Amino acid sequence: MKRFLTILLTTLALAGLLCVTASAANFDGPAEELAAIGMLKGGAGGFDLDKAPTRAQAAIMLVRLFGAEEEAQAAYAAGDLRCPFADVNDTAAPSVAWLVDKGLANGASGTSFGASDPCTGKAYTIFLLRALGYKDGEDFTSANAQEFAMTVGLLDTSVFTGTFLRDDLVALTYQALGADLKDGGTYLLASLIKSGAVDAAAAKPITEKIEAYRALQASGAAAAQGLDTSVEAKVGMNMNLKSSDGSLDMEEKADAEVKGRIQMVLDQDLQMAMDMTVTVSDGETAESEKMEYWLKDGVAYVRSGEDAYQMPMDMGMDVETICAMMEQATGKTYATMLPFIDSITTKTSGGDTLYTLKLNDAFAGMINGLTGQILGLLEAGADLDMEMSFSLDGSTITYTVGKDGALKSAVADLTLKAGVKASDGKDSLTASVSADLDMTMEVKAMGKDMKISFPDFSDFEDVIGGADGPTGIFATAIY
Repeated sequence: MKRFLTILLTTLALAGLLCVTASAANFDGPAEELAAIGMLKGGAGGFDLDKAPTRAQAAIMLVRLFGAEEEAQAAYAAGDLRCPFADVNDTAAPSVAWLVDKGLANGASGTSFGASDPCTGKAYTIFLLRALGYKDGEDFTSANAQEFAMTVGLLDTSVFTGTFLRDDLVALTYQALGADLKDGGTYLLASLIKSGAVDAAAAKPITEKIEAYRALQASGAAAAQGLDTSVEAKVGMNMNLKSSDGSLDMEEKADAEVKGRIQMVLDQDLQMAMDMTVTVSDGETAESEKMEYWLKDGVAYVRSGEDAYQMPMDMGMDVETICAMMEQATGKTYATMLPFIDSITTKTSGGDTLYTLKLNDAFAGMINGLTGQILGLLEAGADLDMEMSFSLDGSTITYTVGKDGALKSAVADLTLKAGVKASDGKDSLTASVSADLDMTMEVKAMGKDMKISFPDFSDFEDVIGGADGPTGIFATAIY
């Protein structure tokens, strides 16, 4: 059990450092920042981030992103615009009328806008693409809008939960402000400031964050083709384990050290190689476990100890989405991570530039979304019910960029807490883990010339079904 939890925990921590996928989280901070520039308005109950946004609310947000709220209200008051829908209230009528006049929104019918209907993540993503200057049928279609949006830095944070909330609307809006316009001249918030739609002084905290993050992203742009890194991590852990039958009730303290290498090729079909050695010490004895992982041609290969097996990556996982997320993680796009950053500070040291990112509470939600995807695969393959919660506290990541403008390293200082429960329907095992993590990633190479040398996979067993399937493998690893 110790081995399984250690590998799981450190793998998740690495994923948290390298990935920028997201899940539904609590974006109170970004909501406050949007409110400060007049982009978001709450009511007596606050911003109601836990509620679904309506189509009318989404329409108001879209008009603000076009910098046209005052124009719409003035034209509507003068009678130059008319709202053709009976279900739109006075607050939303100017915005809906303006959008209809510009051909940017349609009604649910000739007389109804569906104003009180929930706005879906896809619909809001399409609205944002239009605000960035992209056109339906020319740049994207309704069917591929969300996939296209990821290539320009927009990721619907409800992708893991299936429920689009005002919380997700805030995150997407914040991303859009930092995303480039289609014409490439600038990013959306800068254009709104230039047009006078947003006050520059009020927007300064956001623009400073965007500018710093864009500079950091540019330093890793070559990694959009390939990335080769060495990783070292030290983890101080406290673990509590209990089984439902009473056979296990223990508390352990342990230190773990992780050393390894991660390689990714991203300019073609996603390829990956990960070689990690985890050493765990309880103060008296030390155990080491070497784990190797490869991804090639849509198949995942894992070797741990004497076990070597393979599993197709389409087992419940959208490989295209994962590939797009990995491209974002290496700097191809600029805006996706912005809602998760509380602040960015910069300083120079010996000619290098150090960027320190302080992450907000929503980052823990991102990791929970990632673990949910991983546990879903384990459940499907191993016939287990699994639950996991993940939280972070005092989390910072510092990136070092060299004189040549290229990313050199990243150092993460995280305090993590995880709770795991696994059940086979008869017995269950619960574990709680807290850890202080210090991790360093050194960039060995980036760019289109990255190559990965793969071993011979002919002796890797297929884990789909049978006695040698994932039920046996994972049962051995967990119990």
